Amino acid sequence: MGSLTKIKKNNDFRKIYNKRMSVADRNMVLYYLPNNLSVSRFGFTVSKKIGNAVIRNRIKRLFKEVCRLNRDKFPEGYDYILLARRNIVGLNYGQVEETLLKLLQRL
Repeated sequence: MGSLTKIKKNNDFRKIYNKRMSVADRNMVLYYLPNNLSVSRFGFTVSKKIGNAVIRNRIKRLFKEVCRLNRDKFPEGYDYILLARRNIVGLNYGQVEETLLKLLQRL
């Protein structure tokens, strides 16, 4: 499997946040918005409140890997932003994956 298509522009992030289409639990928030493209794009947000750079980057790497390996479970043609919440610190890959799959079922 190849890499994910990323959302990079601040403008794109704002557009998705402003539509307020999301599902959430205590570990993360999943924002989504139709993008009128044939691919899904992903963005990842981890606030400085959550921890130092090492912790934030680890969470982003977990998010990327979970999305990459479960890409077929995401509906096509959407932009997704995963926003970390404080409770995610210390979770392992399996727990993050389980949380994300539960959120996807609620979409």
